[in-house]
Amino acid sequence: MYKLYGALGSPYSMKIRALLRYRRLPHIWLHGNAALAATRGQVKAPVIPIMEYPDGRFLNDSTPLLYDLEARHPDRSVVPPDPARAFLAHLIEDFADEWLTKAMFGYRWLREVDQVQMSRWLAFDAMQGGGLATSQGAAEMFRARQVGRMALVGCTQANFPLIEASTRAVCQLLEEHVVNRHGLFGTRPSLAEFGLYGQISQLGVDPTPEAMLRRDYPYTLRWLLHIDDMSGVEGEWDAADAPFDPIIPGLLAIIGELYFPFLLANAAALAAGAETFGITAMGHPYTQGVFKYQVKCLADLRARYAALDADARAVVDPLLAASGCLAPMVAA
Repeated sequence: MYKLYGALGSPYSMKIRALLRYRRLPHIWLHGNAALAATRGQVKAPVIPIMEYPDGRFLNDSTPLLYDLEARHPDRSVVPPDPARAFLAHLIEDFADEWLTKAMFGYRWLREVDQVQMSRWLAFDAMQGGGLATSQGAAEMFRARQVGRMALVGCTQANFPLIEASTRAVCQLLEEHVVNRHGLFGTRPSLAEFGLYGQISQLGVDPTPEAMLRRDYPYTLRWLLHIDDMSGVEGEWDAADAPFDPIIPGLLAIIGELYFPFLLANAAALAAGAETFGITAMGHPYTQGVFKYQVKCLADLRARYAALDADARAVVDPLLAASGCLAPMVAA
């Protein structure tokens, strides 16, 4: 029995909870301050979700968790067996984890209506009792802390036009896709769907983005509820030679125009000793402070691409080249 410590307001917690449900792995969902106290001192960075294994070990960081579960439990894998599709699924998941999370921060903490509602809900979730006055007092402190660190993660009013444009572009692709089938690489979900779900799940409950999804992307909003628990889904992977659905080149086009320039600019700034970097994508400027973790993401993507054999590259290279993703993969 696994124990998953997380929060309803955490996109990565929701990602791993949905993954565990789909994979039918016995687990207990634990959230709230009292439950999280059991994880204190068990992981290097106290960031949720945190998984407690049956043998008493603790691990966090959602992508390593996902792959560790793959190694331990081969049934109902979320990694496509075709190496080309496995690589593309990982690339989309990485984009969701590292870029789309900015949508959650921006929609949640830039507007007062969202700040107030969500800080109160998150405090309610964490405290699970103690009276409204107590939880609302905690909410105000949490709100001030989150709003104060927005610039650190690039979620400023000046940057939000690009964040919103990219979020809408992803949601439009999903809206056109999910009415035909829920999976990106077959009739069963891959890690890409869980990465996208985790981030967009938060937009489905926060006041401003929930209204946007309900109005402009209603089937994407409903899709979130399907991905949340796919334990009843069997499904099949697409054949290795099957054509890709339009959503795949569509997402790659966004990644090539936005995400790789973001990763490359961050890596170059860090190498030069700069504290900030900037890009322009989708007609909008964007600046933020450098992040070491995203340099690791770029290196990991390049390593995964380098490990592909000739057959897999013959499949992915045309897609990557057409979307502007190939050159960043092979750059030194």
